Amino acid sequence: MNIVCLDLEGVLVPEIWIAFAEASGIPELKRTTRDEPDYDKLMKWRLGILKEHGLGLKEIQDTIANIDPMEGAKEFLDELRSLTQVIIISDTFTQFASPLMKKLGWPTIFCNALEVADNGEITGFKMRIENSKFTTVKALQSIGYETIASGDSYNDLGMIQASKAGFLFRSTEQIKADHPELPAYETYEELMAAIKKAL
Repeated sequence: MNIVCLDLEGVLVPEIWIAFAEASGIPELKRTTRDEPDYDKLMKWRLGILKEHGLGLKEIQDTIANIDPMEGAKEFLDELRSLTQVIIISDTFTQFASPLMKKLGWPTIFCNALEVADNGEITGFKMRIENSKFTTVKALQSIGYETIASGDSYNDLGMIQASKAGFLFRSTEQIKADHPELPAYETYEELMAAIKKAL
């Protein structure tokens, strides 16, 4: 029994925070898990910048409404879901993911939740579980699944390395150089071929 675990941002959709950095004109917000391995530190830093600029959930959701999946992502996901079970495991938040899941045909996603005040200010965030991608893959394995995983960032390495087959997808040169043992692909065709071989 196989199950494919995919990262969301950078793999199926553009990075939400980069899109928001561009829309808001705040270049510091371009920093992502490709740059900062400590997600907790990264999120606290982001929330500080939002507070400083008086920006909240609505402004980010307005940006997300204009984000489309990467070219070929929905077709890739549709084909993959016709072959096997697929779960998107992301460190994003339910309040960000919903519009994107609609555009991707409502795949299953495991992600986190934002704490939002009545005035729309994002006051904090609640992680579903610590080290969520690795922990989720191990949990799936404990109930009889063999996992195949793919992602692009530091926070994907745990689930990629813990799976029977794992692939980097459109990752950074630094991550690829640090992990030459992990196959790295740039196109959905290459990734699909590798997953099919592993199934």
